[in-house]
Amino acid sequence: MNGVLIIDKPAGPTSHDVVLMVKKALRAKKVGHIGTLDPLATGVLPLCINDATRLARFLEDGKKEYLATIKLGEETDTYDSEGKVVAKGDTTAIAKENIVSVINDFKGRIKQIPPMFSAVKMNGAPLYKLARGHVEVERKPRDLEIYSIEVSNITMPCVTFQVICSKGTYIRSLAFDIGRKLGCGAHLAGLRRIKSGMFSLSDSIKVNALKDLQENMLDQNIMPVERLFADTPAIEVDETTAGRIRDGIAPKFSSSIGDNEMVRFMANGKIVALATYKGIDGFKLERVFKDRL
Repeated sequence: MNGVLIIDKPAGPTSHDVVLMVKKALRAKKVGHIGTLDPLATGVLPLCINDATRLARFLEDGKKEYLATIKLGEETDTYDSEGKVVAKGDTTAIAKENIVSVINDFKGRIKQIPPMFSAVKMNGAPLYKLARGHVEVERKPRDLEIYSIEVSNITMPCVTFQVICSKGTYIRSLAFDIGRKLGCGAHLAGLRRIKSGMFSLSDSIKVNALKDLQENMLDQNIMPVERLFADTPAIEVDETTAGRIRDGIAPKFSSSIGDNEMVRFMANGKIVALATYKGIDGFKLERVFKDRL
């Protein structure tokens, strides 16, 4: 059993808690999550099962899509509803049109400061450990992109919007920044991840449904490696070349593939390796599959 299982994470458990649940339910040797969802958040949490854990770094990139609800008028120390309220603001004079306008202003390239309660490391220590000790440090802003952001409902003091953003975006920080720009403060009240890269809710399964699935049905819910990289350009090689690749010898032939673009070498319908094209230097092997996953 190897591949990626997409869990529709419930609110409450951490991403690591879900990993342990799935590992126990599947009796898997190794399980690892791609990306992290806060305990408050629900939705798409892709899990690499067994040998597929070696592929996680190739699957982390890609746009993220969320449905978020923020509460205006209150800031918390964690930037979400699980934290302690540290400031309050008046929302009575804020027009709905102004809320929509301010939120729309975040579309495009932005700089975002990660929250103190996050796994971002500073001098080797996660920020959340410093935050728990009531220590706040200056954080460097990150360059991110909001591809799309649309308000779907305003029922004061709560605002719901759908956002498509780049990897590394903290929706908690986005909520905080929106509140600051409106002048009333805000925190994240609810979050559901709809999509993470190629993984979507339509392919997900509830954690509590795992035990009810027969083994053959479970296999249908695990994405095999060939499907994971179906959109990666493929280069067919013969068995002799495939054997050399499995021995760690990268091909040197030229290709129309762009420099540093990833490709998959295929032989007889099986994936042999993932590699990046280095122009005149040929290919650099990134991951070799001695056995089919």
